[in-house]
Amino acid sequence: MSSCCTPGRGPEPIGLTAPPGTATAEPPAAALRVRRQLLDLPGGAFSMGTDDPVGYPADGEGPVRTVELSPFRIAPTTVTNAQFAAFAKATGYVTDAERFGFSYVFEGFLPAALAEVSPVVPAVPWWRAVTGASWRHPEGPGSAFAARQHHPVVHVSWNDAEAYCAWSGTRLPTEAEWEFAARGGLDRARYPWGDELAPDGRELLNIFDGDFPTPRPGARGGTVPAKSYRPNGYGLFNVVGNVWEWCADWFSPDFHRTGPRTDPAGPPSGLARVMRGGSHMCHASYCNRYRVAARSSNTPDSSAGNIGFRVSADA
Repeated sequence: MSSCCTPGRGPEPIGLTAPPGTATAEPPAAALRVRRQLLDLPGGAFSMGTDDPVGYPADGEGPVRTVELSPFRIAPTTVTNAQFAAFAKATGYVTDAERFGFSYVFEGFLPAALAEVSPVVPAVPWWRAVTGASWRHPEGPGSAFAARQHHPVVHVSWNDAEAYCAWSGTRLPTEAEWEFAARGGLDRARYPWGDELAPDGRELLNIFDGDFPTPRPGARGGTVPAKSYRPNGYGLFNVVGNVWEWCADWFSPDFHRTGPRTDPAGPPSGLARVMRGGSHMCHASYCNRYRVAARSSNTPDSSAGNIGFRVSADA
């Protein structure tokens, strides 16, 4: 399974669940710090989805419907490299990308020699399957995350995110919780700060800079620190742009039309999990999904250089 947003490894069996968690009876200090940083959100009724003409109806962005949520907690940022490293060190966890021996990297970030020997993903030729690419080596052999401690961890699958949640005593947000939090209290706005992408010319998110897939000369490429730009009305950073964020739900383009309206959790089974928020690879010319109502999906074992996650918890 591949889309313009993220390439995938292939369909998973319906009903697949994450591998056994790595929770402990007494979570280590690093895991406790994760929970202490969560923001308390009140829940309540909000308008979920959009009928925006710039949206993608086939993705199931609409219709706008009123959804009621219980109070919950959510992280102000995506999980960072430093946080994920603490988890991996404490548990010895091996990610899906490390087990498979490869992950997907944007060809523009690769040295010419590495790009040449890394297979192209046919449907999305700007992606390369790079042997040795993982969260530890974001652009493959010779690269490292050391200088990006506070950037979001990438090359993590949904399974990996679930394992991190089990260790830290958290969970992935439902899609409805994610959108409620991302809106920051603004009703039906296109972005977390309003309807204009760059009000007064201000840069408020990290998306592709150039004529995709060709970056503008001198453009910044890749991720930025997880706490970049200003937070939204609820205190969340970078809910659009930077990295796609896994949600708990199975993906369906139409289940929500007739599904529950109170604390919805998506369909009971499926082939792909929901991702929200867009990434640094998004661009208006081909993937205008850096809007709070935009949706995408991928299989639970898929990973790429623009996929991360943030955690949540019950109130």
